[in-house]
Amino acid sequence: MNLDFLKKYEGKRVATAVSGGADSVCLLQVFYENAALYHIKLSAITCEHGIRGEESLRDLEFVKAFCAERKIPLFVFFADVPARAKESGRGLEEEGRAFRYECFEKILSEGKADVVATAHHEGDLAETVLFRLARGTSLTGINAIRERGGIVRPFLGVTKEEILDYLKERKIPYVTDETNDDERYSRNAVRKNVLPALEEIVHGAGAHIAGFARRAGEDDDYLQSLAECAIRRERGEIFIPADLPRPLFLRAAVTAIIELGGRDYGEKLLLEIEKLTDLQSGRKVIFRGAEAVKEGNQIVFYRPCERFAGEFPFAEGVFEMGKFRTTIGKTQKQGALYADFDKFPAGCVLRTRREGDRFAPFSGKEKPLKKFLTDKKIPARIGAELPLVAKGDTVYAILGVEISEQVKVTEETKRLVYLTVDNV
Repeated sequence: MNLDFLKKYEGKRVATAVSGGADSVCLLQVFYENAALYHIKLSAITCEHGIRGEESLRDLEFVKAFCAERKIPLFVFFADVPARAKESGRGLEEEGRAFRYECFEKILSEGKADVVATAHHEGDLAETVLFRLARGTSLTGINAIRERGGIVRPFLGVTKEEILDYLKERKIPYVTDETNDDERYSRNAVRKNVLPALEEIVHGAGAHIAGFARRAGEDDDYLQSLAECAIRRERGEIFIPADLPRPLFLRAAVTAIIELGGRDYGEKLLLEIEKLTDLQSGRKVIFRGAEAVKEGNQIVFYRPCERFAGEFPFAEGVFEMGKFRTTIGKTQKQGALYADFDKFPAGCVLRTRREGDRFAPFSGKEKPLKKFLTDKKIPARIGAELPLVAKGDTVYAILGVEISEQVKVTEETKRLVYLTVDNV
């Protein structure tokens, strides 16, 4: 086994995930034997899922004894994964994986290790690629087992045979999970039947598949970096050009969906969002409490907030109006509109747009407010939330946009009022 990968972790605090099986025991043993040489501070993590009953507890005791014998600090986590899966609606494998990564993130976030190392090896990578290809995937999905956020995969270039030989030569014990031989689990069937059959047809098939996955990962990372460059973020909203090449647009859309909390997205949602690029402005797709809307030549992703439906008397002060904070006063601020305070008729209020509102632009003729906002290319979702100064259906100021001809400042103006709007 080539151990050059250890140089990457020199001087680091490494926590290895260990279940007691051959792969994870080998990874822990490799780091243990070389910790002093590379100045590595070693620890281990084990996660008891509560799935296999007594057998699982036996494995836990083995891991505890293995670490105690070598004086390796061990972090132990427990969960009732079957109960969690029932509550979440996910499968046992998926829920178990979610639990493990919660444990890893906890170790990292609490500063107990610089990296968490898992024992995924070359065969695991080839198996996962085949499984995902059969089920349907993208280039991103091909990059199946990647390093991310402090979680590393030192064994991705190591074969299962090398792992078993390493343990055999040193007479290192490990435990066997009988469920790994249960072909009712699709991944086990791929590992035990499909990969061996491919190896018989093409020698080294597993290594070639794993190599392809690594190269695909490099390509995907590059495309993702281009997509990221095209994304603009502003006030909690994400803007993506609608004319991006498809490979970049879809990656940018996935990034936006995930940032808005929609981690369980699917191809159907992506295709619905992609269709927006050919539709007229204002068309939208709603998903998991967020929205994607076509606005001009861009798709905007955002979480809508509850629209302000009340009103305040027009007076000096600071007013919270949904996503906006409105300031009416005598002090000039950056971006403020200014007007003749005395020209606002008594009874004016601060509110948002209503049907029938009309507005006379500065040095212009009166027109429906909706048409004015459209002419100014202000998206309907923004125009509906902008604070207004109005009386009845006459609008005297659209904060952040323009004041009416009726309240403009002239030589006769005695009292200035400044109108400012900011995002909350």
